[in-house]
Amino acid sequence: MIQSQHLAFRYPKGPDIHFPDIDVPQGQVLLLRGNSGSGKSTWLALVAGLLDVQVGELRVAGQNPSALKSITRDAWRARTIGFLPQKMHLSSALTVWDNLALAYFAAGRKTDGTAIQNTLQNLGVAELAGRKPAQLSGGQAQRVALARALLMQPKIILADEPTASLDDTAAASAIALLCQCASQCGATLVLATHDSRVVAALPGAWVAKFSVFKV
Repeated sequence: MIQSQHLAFRYPKGPDIHFPDIDVPQGQVLLLRGNSGSGKSTWLALVAGLLDVQVGELRVAGQNPSALKSITRDAWRARTIGFLPQKMHLSSALTVWDNLALAYFAAGRKTDGTAIQNTLQNLGVAELAGRKPAQLSGGQAQRVALARALLMQPKIILADEPTASLDDTAAASAIALLCQCASQCGATLVLATHDSRVVAALPGAWVAKFSVFKV
């Protein structure tokens, strides 16, 4: 489902960042382990097509995201990838319902109000549909962001440090919810983390170790 070989990336005026080779099948859980600054978030951005591949090879659900033109890539990402970045990027001017509706716009599809309501219901936040992000608690906002990521039944779910700043109880709940949702979708789940609680909770996961190896 996700295959990468000899990937390297360089930000302007930055050093080369080299990534481990990865080959993870559909429906598996992959942990990207490493300290902050080791390249985990950059690798996720490459997989999601938010950054272009510069060196090496990458296939995501049979596609090289960098080979797609901008509009086509955005639609592919919306249909294929459920992305939970560290910052949830919910639009402050829109209600929860409208934030989810944006996913249909990005995918070039007609809005399905029933699917939006059902997804919010499944994650226990249906009563928040008319609120704006500023009216949500941190846990509620996280569930809304997850609802948006899952709305299109993605093939791949990417979560960047999903337990950051969470206490033990909330972290365990977040991990369990991500695994449950990925299982229901049949999706490959990728979690970038340096949180030992995540590693302990998922002993059977595939692991890719990222180190600060820059040339």
